[in-house]
Amino acid sequence: MKLSNIVQRGWEAVDAGDFDTLVADYTDDITFIMPGQENIVRGLTTFRTVLDQLGGLLPPGFEIIELRQIEGKNEVVSIVEWKSNKIEFSALSVLFRFEGDKIYEERWFVDTEQWKRLF
Repeated sequence: MKLSNIVQRGWEAVDAGDFDTLVADYTDDITFIMPGQENIVRGLTTFRTVLDQLGGLLPPGFEIIELRQIEGKNEVVSIVEWKSNKIEFSALSVLFRFEGDKIYEERWFVDTEQWKRLF
């Protein structure tokens, strides 16, 4: 299976609120670097706990408008166009790094100043 298909399946699982399906594609020692690059979550159990709090991590009214995947060797970048209650359009990217067919790192790249103003 293409790595980009694994990432797409993950986005679909998030949209459905099916976090158990999502975490099946991650290694036990996942590193999740959240917006701002200062908050780092390590380990699948902790990552799963963070997912249960996802609503509080995203700006109110967060909605993905368009999603594209760019696949490289052992990595996929998602380009995410989105909106929220306070902004009509913005974009971010998410880097997924793989060991085989499992994600071992997920790193979000956002305009952190804009992101902070949305809460």
